[in-house]
Amino acid sequence: MTDNQVFIFDTTLRDGEQVPGCKLNMDQKVEIARQLEKLGVDIIEAGFPVSSPGDFQAVQEVCRAVTAPTVCGLSRAVENDIKTAAEALQYAKRPRIHTGIGTSDSHIKYKLRSTQEEILERAVAAVKYAKSFVEDVEFYAEDAGRTDNEYLARVLEAVIKAGATTLNIPDTTGYCLPEEYGAKIRYLRENVRGIEKAILSTHCHNDLGLATANSIAGVQNGARQIECTINGIGERAGNTSLEETVMILKQRPDLPYFTNISSKLIYSTSRLVSERMGMPVQPNKAIVGANAFAHSSGIHQDGVIKRRDTYEIIDPLEVGVDHSKIVLTARSGRAAIAYRAKNIGHNLTKDELDVVYARFLEVADSMKEVDDTALEQIIVSKTARAAQTA
Repeated sequence: MTDNQVFIFDTTLRDGEQVPGCKLNMDQKVEIARQLEKLGVDIIEAGFPVSSPGDFQAVQEVCRAVTAPTVCGLSRAVENDIKTAAEALQYAKRPRIHTGIGTSDSHIKYKLRSTQEEILERAVAAVKYAKSFVEDVEFYAEDAGRTDNEYLARVLEAVIKAGATTLNIPDTTGYCLPEEYGAKIRYLRENVRGIEKAILSTHCHNDLGLATANSIAGVQNGARQIECTINGIGERAGNTSLEETVMILKQRPDLPYFTNISSKLIYSTSRLVSERMGMPVQPNKAIVGANAFAHSSGIHQDGVIKRRDTYEIIDPLEVGVDHSKIVLTARSGRAAIAYRAKNIGHNLTKDELDVVYARFLEVADSMKEVDDTALEQIIVSKTARAAQTA
């Protein structure tokens, strides 16, 4: 590990599966876990073992199925949760117990009906108990985004002493702005004694559409693990998107960080998760959406045809998409018509293009998109008629 490495903690099989109607069976969980291993994910959160016999078994099967990633099981700060997680992880090559408790005033007062001092004691006890089973213990401070920084620092300092090796700072409700979340991570880096013994982790929800921005702000301020899901799926509005954070870190030369993700497997992994969960990816989703590398505006099409990076900051091949798409609509220009015509075997002269383009606009005004079949019909009819009149 170098100080610039960012570990990718994928929780698709745990937080991602909390999407209503997206339950996976055992074989599907194992299939996705193996794909995540190929993708280069560092930590797979395989489930919440105490929640059901099925989840317990799924964690066990994922432990048997993968060898390279750390396999993580979630628990509350409850002894039976922690013991059950340890039992589920017994076959893992690199087991991790992820335990924690709410730390915000809201959670302490209304959810847990407790006090700050009692919560601190429970946090320490949970980490110590988890440490009796595994060396790798991650502590989550639920609703850390709305937790007072001074109290949060006290809790983290205590759990580090108890043996926590990773500290998860969740923006559980997706409330933080990037500068707020980044400042919180920076405050913890600067004010928690023993912080050098642990890795700070982001776990950001997307209720206000800021999960990715907050995760990157966290990294810029000292976090070295990002908790995320494929396609950004998860509770309510979802989690931080793996593909977005990974490609931001890869594409921005001013961000001197790297991950172990094989980016060329991103698109195929996205498709697999979407299909197995029965959850379509929105067309305008960054990186993996159907329109992520599609161009319909004539101005954009002309630029991309001349040089791809005029409008694409990512080469689609880098994420496993084989090519950009020039989509023919009423907003397309001559350059796009000539380009698509050439792709289907027609090298149009300037005069032919003028004739075809005029007819194309008539057709395009009545269709959402002109596909290759329709374009072929336009070209054949118009060029044949032009030849006859000549």
